[in-house]
Amino acid sequence: MKIYTKTGDQGETSLWGGTRVPKDHLRIEAYGTVDELNSWLGYLSTCSGFEDDGFLIHQIQQDLFTIGSILAADPEKKSLKLPELRGDAIEQLEFRIDKLDAELPALKNFILPGGHPSNAIAHIARTICRRAERCVVALGHHETLPPHVLTYLNRLSDLLFQMARNQSQLHNAPEIPWIYKEG
Repeated sequence: MKIYTKTGDQGETSLWGGTRVPKDHLRIEAYGTVDELNSWLGYLSTCSGFEDDGFLIHQIQQDLFTIGSILAADPEKKSLKLPELRGDAIEQLEFRIDKLDAELPALKNFILPGGHPSNAIAHIARTICRRAERCVVALGHHETLPPHVLTYLNRLSDLLFQMARNQSQLHNAPEIPWIYKEG
C-alpha cells in the first residue's frame, strides 16, 4: 500500500466513513490536535523521570487514538463501528492526579514552565491538550459529541500539569514562580 494517495492535494481529506471535508474543518483540527498531543506524549515518555509512568503514558496514547477515531468519524454514518473509550479511563487519570497531589508540595502561586527539560515537555503537552480541548468545544457547538471526550481531555491536562510539577521534584529543579508586578 502506498503512503500517498494524492486525494488530499486540493485541500480536502476524508472522514472515517468516506465523507470529504476541507482540511481546515473543525473536526480535522480537533483530531489533528489530539494527534499532535499524542506525539508529544511519545516524546515525553522517552524523558528521564517518566520510567514509572511509561505504562500510564502508553495507555493515555491508546486512549487518545480512540478519541481521535471518534473525532475522525463522520457523525452521519451511524453504521460505523467506533472504538469506545475504556470505562475507567477518566477515573484512572483522576487516581493518578490525586496520587501526585498527595506527593507534591502545596501550590502557593502560579508557576512558569521550565526548570528541567522533562518539566518543560510535560507543560508543552499540557498546553496542546488544552488546545485540543478548545477544538473539541468548538466542534461541539456544531455537532453532538460524546461528553466523555471533553471530560477526558480536561482531566488529562490536569494530570499533565501534575506530572510537570512531579518532574521538577524528581530532578531537584526549582518550580519557577510567576512574579506579579503591577504595571
